Amino acid sequence: MERGPGPDGARRALGCLLEAVLASRGEANAVFDILAVLQVGARAAEGVGEGPRGSREGGSRAEQSPQARLSPQSEDSEEIREAVRACGRLFAALLERGELFVGRLPSEDSVLAGSQGATRKYKVWMRHRYHSCCNRLRELLAHSSFEVKELALSTLMRFVQLEGVHPLEKPKWDGCYLFPHQLFKAVVEGLLSLEDDCSLLLSQFREYLEHDDIRYHTMQAATDIVVRVANRYLEVPFTFWNNAFTLLSAVSLPRQECNTSSFYVKHAKLSQTWKVVHLKEHRKAFQLMWLGFLKHELPLGLYKKVLVIMHDSILPHLAQPSLMIDFLTRAYDMGGAISLLALNGLFILIHQHNLEYPDFYRKLYGLLDPSIFHVKYRARFFHLADLFLSSSHLPAYLVAAFAKRLSRLALTAPPEALLMVLPFICNLLRRHPACRVLVHHPLGHELDSDPFDPEEGNPAESRALESSLWELQALQQHYHPEVSQAASVINQALSVSEISIAPLLELTAFEIFERNLKKKCQESVPLQFIPAQGLLGLQDDLCAQHFTLS
Repeated sequence: MERGPGPDGARRALGCLLEAVLASRGEANAVFDILAVLQVGARAAEGVGEGPRGSREGGSRAEQSPQARLSPQSEDSEEIREAVRACGRLFAALLERGELFVGRLPSEDSVLAGSQGATRKYKVWMRHRYHSCCNRLRELLAHSSFEVKELALSTLMRFVQLEGVHPLEKPKWDGCYLFPHQLFKAVVEGLLSLEDDCSLLLSQFREYLEHDDIRYHTMQAATDIVVRVANRYLEVPFTFWNNAFTLLSAVSLPRQECNTSSFYVKHAKLSQTWKVVHLKEHRKAFQLMWLGFLKHELPLGLYKKVLVIMHDSILPHLAQPSLMIDFLTRAYDMGGAISLLALNGLFILIHQHNLEYPDFYRKLYGLLDPSIFHVKYRARFFHLADLFLSSSHLPAYLVAAFAKRLSRLALTAPPEALLMVLPFICNLLRRHPACRVLVHHPLGHELDSDPFDPEEGNPAESRALESSLWELQALQQHYHPEVSQAASVINQALSVSEISIAPLLELTAFEIFERNLKKKCQESVPLQFIPAQGLLGLQDDLCAQHFTLS
């Protein structure tokens, strides 16, 4: 049979080969022609050995089969896709027909050279070809064409489903849970590439994670792969860590046990003795997966990504959330944006799991520096700081230290940050009346210097209660009218109810600018002015004698 030019010719040729293999075991060697198209780059064809008819793959292929052979080194993506489809149809049919050897796969040479029956030889030989096909498909997960990678993934997952229904291993006992662990682990390993960014392919894999069994075995496989890669390489590539995080973050567990299970591999009946049907076992696997991932030294960018989803997507699903304390405290000690992001997780452990953290407020106080108003996670930080400082049981010196530190930083803060910080400080004074001495200090007129020590890292030693919030009075002269109006609130008796800062957390300079543009000026604007006569505007000063305006 001659192969016509182009994809149509390849499709017809592969279709003829497929029909020949499925129709007659005597044409089994045609499988080599289909597998040859799956070659990636210059890799030699796998599966070298005797065919079930005793022919040796290696000499002239024209002598082994009457068909004209396809190109074994084809790089054409369309031709490769056709070969993937052909392999998918071929081995799916063989699995359903039970024509692959079941049990521990023996050596191909020993079986073909022995005295076993022809049927057994055929099944063993074809099982080796199936194994070779799966290896080819796994290699294609790194192909340059995304269409090829996507088709290879879907074909492998189809094999996983069929192997689950038609197992290639014998059950150890009646009712034993069978799942193609080896094949599925190879799929996950292909997705966690060390060289290629597989984010797009992993997004396609997300749909399979909706099934309980796939999600459970993905967590187990990912845990093992991360451990093996971390032990093998002294310096693990960033690409691997990024792929691993993309996969791990895609795993989402249900909040509570569900009576109905969604299994990708269909079973006639689910047994309650199987771990895969219980949510608590999923939580254990989820916990082992994340703890195994986070115990390694990750790139700085991944720390931020993990901490962003920690409070919402990781901690609620852990069997023992308190085990995350080491990671969160280590991240909290790093400083900068990472410390800000670690606050969410620490907040959950402190308030919901009774975590004791003696130096928590001292470290929170240390995070207050001029950069706090310019970081990307400013809104999250002040939202959490508002929660941490909401308790009425906090000592007055601690709240006063925060109020004073924020007031000092406000002197150099941008307007959009000031419109949020000023109500924040006023809310602190409303919650803790003992701190109102900062506004109306009895010795304020006698202070010739501020006793507050801005360099002191311990809020108990900062002497904030001995000081006053003179910074807010200075901000009443701010150039922005909204800021000066917000700072003038302290001149009046503070209301009992607090001001919600939630709408102000995400306020940006662009929004303020747009809002001011829409305002209509209510006052008349002078149209005349006295022109300057000298450099500094005075007629008889020294500069006017030596300099003139031109």
